[in-house]
Amino acid sequence: QVPLVESGGGLVQAGDSLRLSCAASGRTLSSYAMGWFRQGPGKEREFVAAINYSGGYTYYTDSVKGRFTISRDNAKNTMYLQMNSLKPEDTAVYYCAAKPSIWVPKTVAEYDYWGQGTQVTVSS
Repeated sequence: QVPLVESGGGLVQAGDSLRLSCAASGRTLSSYAMGWFRQGPGKEREFVAAINYSGGYTYYTDSVKGRFTISRDNAKNTMYLQMNSLKPEDTAVYYCAAKPSIWVPKTVAEYDYWGQGTQVTVSS
């Protein structure tokens, strides 16, 4: 098991920024690909961004390109999602996920471990 804990969510206004964190306790993440997903009200969980084990490769869904930045600090066993220029349509529960892999999964089914999620609400 890889216990993942998200933090940093909250209620903000459109145009504001938030930084989400995903930390693992008791387990090093340096060999894991990691990703962020989100699930809006009445919607399926969807891919947001992913990063390879070293942080050298990142991937984003089109709707967040140029606004969100995924990063990781393996020394701190933590992954981040910097979200800028937030929009009401970004409102969702955000989940982090991990998979021991050298390649980078981009679908829900491919990830092995999940956090409990953190709520992000963007008001207009």
